[in-house]
Amino acid sequence: MRLIFVRHGEPDYVKDCLTPTGEKQAEAGAKRLASEGIEEIYSSPNGRAFQTASYTAKELGLPITVLDYMHEITWGGEGLPENGHPWMLSDRMIFEEGFDFYREDWKKHPYFANNAATRDYEYVTSQFDLLMEKLGYKHEGNHFLCTAEEDKTVALFSHGGSGGSVLANLLGLPMPYVFTVMPYEFVSIIILNFPVMPGKYVFPRLEVFNDTNHTKGISNGLVLQQESIDFN
Repeated sequence: MRLIFVRHGEPDYVKDCLTPTGEKQAEAGAKRLASEGIEEIYSSPNGRAFQTASYTAKELGLPITVLDYMHEITWGGEGLPENGHPWMLSDRMIFEEGFDFYREDWKKHPYFANNAATRDYEYVTSQFDLLMEKLGYKHEGNHFLCTAEEDKTVALFSHGGSGGSVLANLLGLPMPYVFTVMPYEFVSIIILNFPVMPGKYVFPRLEVFNDTNHTKGISNGLVLQQESIDFN
């Protein structure tokens, strides 16, 4: 199975929709994805992600399945610096503290122990693991028990936070580490390949990361959401 991650286009975060630039990015992304053999499209319920997905859905003539739990993560907590902003706190852990992700649990760090981002990470990843199991890959530890019988390509349109959380979980990497060292831009494409080996344990293979060639001349580059906005 090939799992394609697509971040939404340039957004108006307050209105939760795409800007005119974001619409052009989404259109370019749809043309880029047209030849990938996508059979199923999944999307966050947030407007900016669903609107981005709609361009590819129209291009391919496919429906969009909304995953309510894939909405962008929130963040914050009492006494947290940077208002609990997980990307900024992740930078601090890596560059200022030299946090050892191999020996220490990031979820117990003061920046994340009582941060809403950690709660959302746990929820998003646990729910996505259930979807993975339906797709034929049961997540057990750092590998997956394959029950899939044939190849399939699916696309997921989401966000820097919820998408990054899922990516970290699937690759067995700490979420703050992924947020800092693996950022990806608007309508960037990431592809994971899960081998079809029924009855055996498999690992995902990273085929493509942060492919933005299709948005050259359109994109304004990476932008992080600065405020936690609850759209629910």
